[in-house]
Amino acid sequence: MPSTHAQESVDSHPLPNQSLTTAHDYVEGRLAQYQKWYDRKAVKTKAMHLRMRTLSVVGGALVPVLVNVDLPASKLIATVLSLIVVGSVSLESVYRYREQWKNYRSTEQLLGHERIYFQTKVGPYAGLAENEAFTTLVARVESAIANENSATLNVLTLGGQVNADVQAGQIPGARQDLRPGGGSPVA
Repeated sequence: MPSTHAQESVDSHPLPNQSLTTAHDYVEGRLAQYQKWYDRKAVKTKAMHLRMRTLSVVGGALVPVLVNVDLPASKLIATVLSLIVVGSVSLESVYRYREQWKNYRSTEQLLGHERIYFQTKVGPYAGLAENEAFTTLVARVESAIANENSATLNVLTLGGQVNADVQAGQIPGARQDLRPGGGSPVA
């Protein structure tokens, strides 16, 4: 199904509308656009995560009740509900909405902090000349965006496999903590 331009603008990263040559243009343009974009994505992925978890928990609790109730369609309903629960859990493990939500929200918060630090000339911007503060802002914001892109890509592609490999002890040199008094690795 072909996507519409409106759909692409909601799901893809924002593009600057104008040339970003001044600090004000950058902060009110690119930085503000990304903050809004990350906020929308965080809200959307949190909602999906909560829907999937709710469906899994409620559905999982209802299945045993339906199996033990003596109604004509209870076994069929329990079977269908079981399939829905398995589908929900499986999709959550594929799309990893919780991890995406956390990535998007933490990046949105980080961008907000950078904006305030820059505007009030505190933290990494304290004592810097205007041009140097602006260059520092751009470097830090673009680095945060690149790090989030990398983290989300890792979550969606390698995250599940890497976690499984670490837990199984299959990655050479992977750090494994030992529990006090026991010899088993902490998962």
